[in-house]
This record gives sequence, C-alpha cells and structure tokens, in this order.
Amino acid sequence: MSDKQDTREMLLSGNVFTTMLTLSVPAVLGMVVIGLYNFMDAVFVGQMVGPVAMTAVKVSYPFTLINSGIATLVGQGSASVLSRAIGERDKDTIDRIMGNLIAFVSVLSVLVIVLGLLFTRQLLSLAGAEGEVLEQAIPYLRIVFCGSLFVNLGQSTNMIMRGEGKLKKAMIIMATSAILNIILDPILITLLGKEHGVLGAAYATIISQFVLMCMSFFYFIKKSDNIKIHKIRFEKPLVKPVLSVGFSAMLMQVMSMVQQTILYSTVQKWGGSEWQTILGASLSLQAFSFIPLWGISQGFQPAIGTNFGAKRFDRVGAFTRTFMISATVVALIFYVPIMCFPAKMLSMFITDAAIVQSGAPMLRMLFATYISYGVLILSITFFQAIGKAGAASTMALLRQLLLFLPLVIILPHLFGLGVKGVFLAQLLTDALVLVIGIIFLISAFKSMRKA
Repeated sequence: MSDKQDTREMLLSGNVFTTMLTLSVPAVLGMVVIGLYNFMDAVFVGQMVGPVAMTAVKVSYPFTLINSGIATLVGQGSASVLSRAIGERDKDTIDRIMGNLIAFVSVLSVLVIVLGLLFTRQLLSLAGAEGEVLEQAIPYLRIVFCGSLFVNLGQSTNMIMRGEGKLKKAMIIMATSAILNIILDPILITLLGKEHGVLGAAYATIISQFVLMCMSFFYFIKKSDNIKIHKIRFEKPLVKPVLSVGFSAMLMQVMSMVQQTILYSTVQKWGGSEWQTILGASLSLQAFSFIPLWGISQGFQPAIGTNFGAKRFDRVGAFTRTFMISATVVALIFYVPIMCFPAKMLSMFITDAAIVQSGAPMLRMLFATYISYGVLILSITFFQAIGKAGAASTMALLRQLLLFLPLVIILPHLFGLGVKGVFLAQLLTDALVLVIGIIFLISAFKSMRKA
C-alpha cells in the first residue's frame, strides 16, 4: 500500500481519537516552533538591547503578517483543495497543486518586497511608531521585507505537507528552522552590538526562513512520492477554489495586521509609549498561546476535508467533537498560568517593574475569552476545510474588523475606560463571534444530516 493510500485510509477509517493525536501532536509542535520566531526575537531583543528595541520589533510585527497572509492565502487554500482531492482520488488536481502555488507566491512576494521597501516609514507611522522606536523599527522591517520570498515559499509549501497529512515531516522541517533562529538570535545581536542589535534579530529570522524554504523544496523534489513540482504556472481550474478558501484564512492574518496597527496607534493616543510596550508584550503572549490551537487546526483541516470529500459525514462530526474538546484542554495549559500570574508572564519581556504591574490587569482582560478559542478557531477552520468560504470569511471579518475595530475606537471614550477600553474590546468581540460560530456549525451539520 502506498504512503498516500496509508494516509487516506487513516483519515477515512482510522480510530478518531488516535488519528486526532497522529495529526495534531506534530502539527502543534510545528506551529509552536513557528510562533517562536517573533516571540524569541522579542525576548532576546527586550533582554539584550532594551525596551525601546523590543517595542520596535513588536510595532513592526503587524506588517510581517503581510507575508503570513500571502503564505496562508495560497498555502491554506491549496492545502484545502489538496485534502479534498485526496478524498476524491483526483490525481490531476494533485499534480497541479505545487506549480500553481509557486507561481502565485512568487508574484505576490515580489510585490511585497517592492512596496514594502518603498513605504516602510509610512506603514510604521500608521502604527503610532515615532522617535527612537520608529528609527529602530525601519531597518528591522526592511530586512524582513527583503526576505519575503523565502518566508512565503517556505511557509506555504509547509502547509501543503500538512494538507497531505505529512504533519510529522512538516513539523521536523519547521522545528529545524525555528531552532536555527533561536541559536542565531543572540549570536547576531551580540555581533552587531547594542546599537544595531535589533537588526541581528531580523537577519536571524531571514536566514532561518531561507533554510526552511530549501528544506521544503528538497522534500518535494527528492522525497515526496505523491506531490511533485511539475510546470510552474497559474492553473486556471485551481485559481478560484484556492483563492476562495485561502481568502478566509488570509483574512485572519491580514486583519491581524490592520487590527494590531490600530491597537498600537490607539494605545499610543490614550496611554503613550509605555502602553505600547505593555500591548507589545501582551500580544506576544497572546500570539504564542494561539499557536498550539492553530496547530491543532492544521491537523483538523485534512481530517475534515478528506472525509467531507469522501462524503463520510459521520466522521466529519466525530472529528469535529474530538478536536474541539482536545483544543479546549490544550487552551487550559496557557489560560491558567497567564490568568494566575500575569505579572510574571509580562516580566519575560519587560524589565521595568512599574510597567509590569500596570499591565498585569490588562493582560488578564485580554485573555479572558482565550478558553473559548478551541471552539472559535476550529469553527473557522471547519468551514475552510469543507470549502464554505463565506461562513469562514464572515467569522474572520467580524472578529478582526467589523466588530473589533469599532469597539477599540469607541470603548475608550465610554465610562472613563480610556486605554482599558482597548483591551476590553477583544473580550466582547470574541464572545459575540463564538455565538455566531456555534450557530453556523449547527446549520452546517443539519445540512449534512439531510445529505
């Protein structure tokens, strides 16, 4: 039996809980190490260079999500098409996936490099960066933009591995790159000295992403028996399904960029640069704790997509219940220590005790609804996996734009909340989108039962 057939049979007939572990454990580990990139940049820069440099890294971070958005648009969209093609035994579609992905990613990455380098200062100013923070952030972000092609090809091809069900291989490749980044961070920061240490973190990230890209291409050229790189070109039959599903996944990345840009600008207005530092540290913790759930969603996607493609709706339901319960249990691992010891969590990034004490209650508020993310995030992934881009896009837009941003702007003006209103906005938004997601899920499963 071929390796591809083994994976397909596991997804279609294997024990649900065992299959969930087989898919999720390497996916979680792989996504955790992805999260280590920016997280460790902030930790090393904050401890070795200083709070201004750490704030420069965090203010730049929303704009690095432009690359994540491109990788997710093409990679997640292609992975969804791939998993359903595997379920349907559609060899022609499988053979077109990689060439279409490389063509898409290359064109979009060149656009990011050109426009990013031209408008770096203007982008950072939108996030409220000024003075020394702005001057340190500009060269950091320009270096990141220069590596866009490496980042996007490396991450999008890794998503194809996960869509194929090769989550262990994807995890090993991603972990190797992340470990290299952690090793290079302190070395390059030290070599460049305190004055230019923030650039060392940027170079470490780009070098490690280049290695990720090389390892991913080696796998598809030399090792994969199922998915090969054929003609590198846009495949017209794939463009619409890839973009329709990938768009909703990309929204979570690109809207995070818009969301965080406005967050930094708003806290600067209501609380000054000290609150930008608190927000930067809080968002680092939030982003890192989100990563395991995102990893579980990567294991969830091929399980749902393959069974939906094969019309095994009973297993679609079983996988949904099992994954959501497991994701909630994983969320508790992060939720409890952050809610119980917020000051200790913030002190990993911030050395000023007074700033830490000011930020601790706000970190708790930001994390209040995190325990619900196992259901909320997997609901969005569920609709991406079955090709229902409208429901996924609606939830993503509501959570990161249509509900959240008005609340961020309005709440600081109400009841004397001030800067606290910025943090409260996340809690209210998540609660509302969770209810909407549950309603969408109930409707989807009613339709499957009729089918």
